[in-house]
Amino acid sequence: MERISWDQYFMAQSHLLALRSTCTRLAVGATIVRDKRIIAGGYNGSIAGGVHCTDEGCYIVDNHCIRTIHAEMNAILQCAKFGVPTEGAEIYVTHFPCMQCSKSIIQAGIQTIYYAKDYKNHPYAIELFEQASVRVEQVELNEMMIDLHHQEKLSFVADMMKRLSEAGLEEAEMEKIQKQANQLFASHM
Repeated sequence: MERISWDQYFMAQSHLLALRSTCTRLAVGATIVRDKRIIAGGYNGSIAGGVHCTDEGCYIVDNHCIRTIHAEMNAILQCAKFGVPTEGAEIYVTHFPCMQCSKSIIQAGIQTIYYAKDYKNHPYAIELFEQASVRVEQVELNEMMIDLHHQEKLSFVADMMKRLSEAGLEEAEMEKIQKQANQLFASHM
């Protein structure tokens, strides 16, 4: 079995963290890594012990929810709370960081940002990253890497194709179905 790459591993951690989000507008997760070790993780949500957006709705001011702390900031604050240095670290985020988080990432000394999805990528954030020599790279999560039933699904499709062929399905129709199956699995590889 082929091992997943470090980038896929840490990005998967960020996507897993996003599942804890209490934001109803966008679930985001962030993982801070140093020397191939996770030093902190965060997701967007309310302050510890506070009211959550999932319970009472967002508290919107100027089109922003002010109840929520962003995933990147939660991860950085976790490091501060427990005295874990972030200088020279990397951060894996499910979405491109907002302007405020971008500045905090730079100030925390984080040297590399890996993000999965574009999200209102601000040109000034990109400019600041360049000025601070912070490397930014898009690393989309390869969902098939964490699909625990991938081989079973492939076997099932192969078995179904064999049965359809034995049942006498026209070759043109078989090719069409096989092409659809290939596209479905290829889109996740």
